[in-house]
Amino acid sequence: MYPPPPAPYYAPPPPAYYAPPLMPPPPKRYSPWLVPLIFLVNLGLFIWIMYENNCPSRISKDQCMLGQYLDRFSFQPWKDNRMVGPTPETLQRLGGLDRKLVVDGGEPWRLLSSMWLHAGLIHLFANMLSLDFVGLRLERDFGFYRFVFVYVLAGLGGNLASCLNIIKHDWSSKTISVGASGAIFGLLGASLSELITNWTVYDDKCSTIMILILNAALNLAIGFLLKMDNSGHVGGLVAGFFLGFVLFVKPQFGYVSSKYIPSYHQVKRTPRHNFCQYFLGLVALAVLVILYGVGFGKLFNIKEIKEHLPDSVKNY
Repeated sequence: MYPPPPAPYYAPPPPAYYAPPLMPPPPKRYSPWLVPLIFLVNLGLFIWIMYENNCPSRISKDQCMLGQYLDRFSFQPWKDNRMVGPTPETLQRLGGLDRKLVVDGGEPWRLLSSMWLHAGLIHLFANMLSLDFVGLRLERDFGFYRFVFVYVLAGLGGNLASCLNIIKHDWSSKTISVGASGAIFGLLGASLSELITNWTVYDDKCSTIMILILNAALNLAIGFLLKMDNSGHVGGLVAGFFLGFVLFVKPQFGYVSSKYIPSYHQVKRTPRHNFCQYFLGLVALAVLVILYGVGFGKLFNIKEIKEHLPDSVKNY
C-alpha cells in the first residue's frame, strides 16, 4: 500500500479579498444653533428698538397701537408704519442704512448694523420665517463658520448695493433701509450655487433648482409690488450666489476620507473635489473680489479720497 497523494496546495487569497465593500462613513449629525441665535438676537434688538422709540412720548398713548397694554413698547399708528413698528427717525438713530450718513457722515458701520434691525413686527416675522426655511438646512450641512461668513458677507453685499441704488429707487422720502433681507436672499442664492457645484451629490436636482428660482423671483416680485428696497435684495442674492461656489462645496459622490479606509484596502480613491468645483470656486472668488472692490470704490469715491492723500501715498 502506497500512502495517499498529498492534497493540492492552494495559496490563500490576499487580505483585500476578504474586505467588505468600501462604504462612506455615516454623516455626523450637527444640530443648528446659529440660526436660532440669529432669531433671538433680532427679536431682542427689535424689543430694544421699541423701547428706544417710546411712542407715548411722541403722541398720546391712545393713538399708539396697543398703547394701553404695551406702554413704552407700543407701536406707531398704522398710518405711520404699516409694518407695526417704530418711526424711521428711531431706526436711523439706532443704525439704519442711510447713504448720506455712510458716505458723508463717516459711519460705514451702518452697512453691517442695519441688517440686524427691522422696521416692524411683520417685517421681522417674514424675515425670520424665511431664515428658518433656508438657513437651517445650510447650517446643518455646512456648519457654523461657513454659514456665518455667507450670511454676513451677503448682507454686506446687499447693503452695498442698496447704497449704490442699483435698482433705481425714489429716495426723496428719506427712507431708511433696514432688515436681514439681503442676507437671507444671499442664503437663497447660495442654495442655488451649492446645488450646482455639488451636482453629483443630489437627486432630483432640476426640480429643486426650479423651486429655488421661483422662490427668489416671487420674493423679488413682492418687493417690487410693496416698493421695498430691491437693490438690497438683488445685491444679497448675487453676492450669496457667488459665495456659495466658494464656501458651500461638498466632497463629490464616492469620496471617502483616508482615515476611514482600512490598511488592507488597495483601491483607487475618488478625489475629494472635481475639476468643475475648483474652477467654479476660483471664478466666483475672482468675481466677488471685483464686485466688492468696485462697489466700495464707487460708494466712497476712491478718486476723491486719493486726491486728499499726501503725495508720498499717492505715488506708492
